[in-house]
Amino acid sequence: QVQLVESGGGLVQAGGSLRLSCAASGRIFSSYAMGWFRQAPGKEREFVAAVNWSGGNTKYADSLKGRFTISRDNAKNTVYLQMNSLKPEDTAVYYCAATRTSAWLRVTPEYDYWGQGTQVTVSS
Repeated sequence: QVQLVESGGGLVQAGGSLRLSCAASGRIFSSYAMGWFRQAPGKEREFVAAVNWSGGNTKYADSLKGRFTISRDNAKNTVYLQMNSLKPEDTAVYYCAATRTSAWLRVTPEYDYWGQGTQVTVSS
């Protein structure tokens, strides 16, 4: 069982930056690949980024490459999402998720564990 808690969301002006964190419980965090998804009102949950267990391989949504960076610190049981040059269309609830399968290689939300989400609002 893995429990995930996101933090770092908030209100930011367009062009600004935020760093989201996702703290995981348990001693086997390093065996899980981690992903970030987002969901805007009235829209389906959308893949943002994923990182493998070691942090050595990452995957991004094509539309977000160059602005968002995913990373992890296994010593701190935490995964991060650095978001730069934010746009109003980035406004959404952001979720982190964990999986021990190859689901992290796909953009569909087929993860085993999910956090409660953190709200990101980008004003124009």
